[in-house]
Amino acid sequence: MPYDLLLVGGRVIDPDGGRDGAADVAVAGGRIAAVGADLPRAAAREVVDVTGRLVTPGLVDLHTHVFPGATYWGIDPGPAAWCSGVTTWVDAGSAGAYGIDALRAAIRGHRVRVPVLLNISAVGLTGLTGESRDLAACDTDLAITTITANRDVVYGVKARIDANTVGANGLEPLRRAITVARACEVPVMVHVGVAPPTVAELLPLLGAGDIVTHCASGIALGRGGLDPALRRAYDAGVLFDIGHGSGGFAYDVLEAQLAAGMPPHVVSTDLHARSLHGPAFDLPTTMAKLLAVGLPLGQVVAAATCAPARALGLPAGTGTLAVGAPADLAVFAVERGGFPLADAHGQVRSAPMRLRNEATYVAGRLLPPSLPAPPPPWVPLTAAQRAALADRDRAVRALLTVPLVPPGGLAEQFPRA
Repeated sequence: MPYDLLLVGGRVIDPDGGRDGAADVAVAGGRIAAVGADLPRAAAREVVDVTGRLVTPGLVDLHTHVFPGATYWGIDPGPAAWCSGVTTWVDAGSAGAYGIDALRAAIRGHRVRVPVLLNISAVGLTGLTGESRDLAACDTDLAITTITANRDVVYGVKARIDANTVGANGLEPLRRAITVARACEVPVMVHVGVAPPTVAELLPLLGAGDIVTHCASGIALGRGGLDPALRRAYDAGVLFDIGHGSGGFAYDVLEAQLAAGMPPHVVSTDLHARSLHGPAFDLPTTMAKLLAVGLPLGQVVAAATCAPARALGLPAGTGTLAVGAPADLAVFAVERGGFPLADAHGQVRSAPMRLRNEATYVAGRLLPPSLPAPPPPWVPLTAAQRAALADRDRAVRALLTVPLVPPGGLAEQFPRA
């Protein structure tokens, strides 16, 4: 079989296939054709030497918000995707029943894959918060009908359960989300934050396969991070997802959970308009924060590939390099040293390594460079963030406002007669 693309010489980590070692990866027809040692280069139309690099399945970010222009939180995934290795961006509740058709239209414009969690509130995340204060918007029949009509994109239900979002309604929006999830046989993802309700009150409602995002939240769990309800939920099969975001991750809480034998099942960014420029930045940076607290690289890669794919029952081949899977691939330079990284509250730990993306492929096609849009005016930024964005803009302008090559790098395209 002729290969369209052959990546040679890299270290391949594919936790789903139990692989961690030197191997070549071949692509044909947009799918993985072979993974193994010394695959024939002559059979490939394009050979890319990735010696000294790490090759993984395209990363799967279980918690993002990629509905820009229609929500408070939404971002365009393209400018982050091409230089982060994330090929599957789960939109976690940006749209409810009222907005699902518009979200579908937005997804068609994205080059990456975007599975969806339907917000239990039909109004979705058009505003900063408060979408579940009106229970009329948390219509279970409407949500079930919406999921049934959109099975090709909807893989679960999302509920934000904190004091600001639910107001006086307490746990009722979560109970309705669970009713919808059970009727449609999909998991529910629950955001935890400012009480009430408390984590101890909401976790007993969840079942095996449901997901608690912001599982290491210093806001929801305080400084101890070890409410007994966490252990009971963890042992019952509730999945713990980091969901970093702009306020959902604290090192001390995660470290307490690790010491108690409760490592997170999934690492995700909760990447949105208020976390894109920090403190989350992107999925490789968030992964490095797990390395900083001592988790091994293979476990962290699994938490960003096959684990989120399994959590939502995403289409076969997501988060894996199995032969026949879609050829979603990420290539990273592995930089070693001490890299200080902050959580959402300014606590700093040092990562022993970081992954710097060098190429991202979706269905065997290299994602092209894409420049980010400026942050929307409602996003709060520090003076340092504003200065850094201005420096970046100047650097990009400097690159693009000089001739690409000197005269000697040109050829006469249309010779004189």
